[in-house]
Amino acid sequence: MAKNSTLSTYDILAAGCLCWRVVDNELQVLVIHRPRYDDWSWPKGKQDDGETLPETAVRELREETGLRITLGVHLGDSEYKVRGNDKLVRYWAAEVSPTAQTAPEDDEVDEMRWVTPARAHEMLSNKDDRAPLERLTQLYSQGLLPTRSVIVIRHAKAKPRSSWQRAEGDRPLAATGKRQALAVTRLLAAWQPERVVTSPWLRCMSTVVPYATKHNVKVKERPQLTEATHKRHPKRAAQVTEQLFDSERPVVLCTHRPVLPTVLKVLASHMPSRMAKELPDSDPYLSPGQMIVMHMPRGSQRSRAVAFEIISPFDD
Repeated sequence: MAKNSTLSTYDILAAGCLCWRVVDNELQVLVIHRPRYDDWSWPKGKQDDGETLPETAVRELREETGLRITLGVHLGDSEYKVRGNDKLVRYWAAEVSPTAQTAPEDDEVDEMRWVTPARAHEMLSNKDDRAPLERLTQLYSQGLLPTRSVIVIRHAKAKPRSSWQRAEGDRPLAATGKRQALAVTRLLAAWQPERVVTSPWLRCMSTVVPYATKHNVKVKERPQLTEATHKRHPKRAAQVTEQLFDSERPVVLCTHRPVLPTVLKVLASHMPSRMAKELPDSDPYLSPGQMIVMHMPRGSQRSRAVAFEIISPFDD
């Protein structure tokens, strides 16, 4: 599981992707040559100010290869020193259509090659780049590399209950929450959920509707996910959560802190027991705007998640 909490210990943060495709039943990965360093590596780059690492990975891949992708499974982190500074590079898998064309948006890359994992292992200039490749090939051999995301978000920070005298369902986002909602909109684009399921209370709607509007995704309001209905009928919230696993389309669900224990119990039932033990198990479970991104096998009868991550839009 990728954890944000350790990122502050590094001087330099970067992210990238291992792009993969299958051609004639053969797994291929994309390696790039950077003339500035005269090396072969994965598409990657440094984090920009105000950017999360998933956003960095998607942006850098687009700039260096012209490919527009959604993130798959987190493949691991490379850690090393650069002129005395501690650097971390986080890698994700990224599936690419065999017909997709590469077209770099900048001049940092002068050559790209689709090669077998064995050939990539030989070509990579930095030995630290081989670990995420080994993880990718392992997932492929297990039939677990193609995945789709199931995302659960706690709504962004709302105005305090103590300062709100009107209906609880109408309590809006605080100023920080509005900034978080903008960040959530950008972040969700890294996985491009095609369905949005949410509590109809204003603070949840304000967190996920901006993404749905920008990407023309239908929003399904589910009263079962409100605090009030969940308090009376928690099983109904569990049933709505279970429905996230009925389709192979990527999906996001937004709800409230008191509902999260019920939601997390359903998520755990779709994970191997060892993985489920890593889910948050104490209040507040997720901070405002924080999300769990589950990666479910696609095109398979398997019901267990391949991996999950906990992602924060930003710390404020």
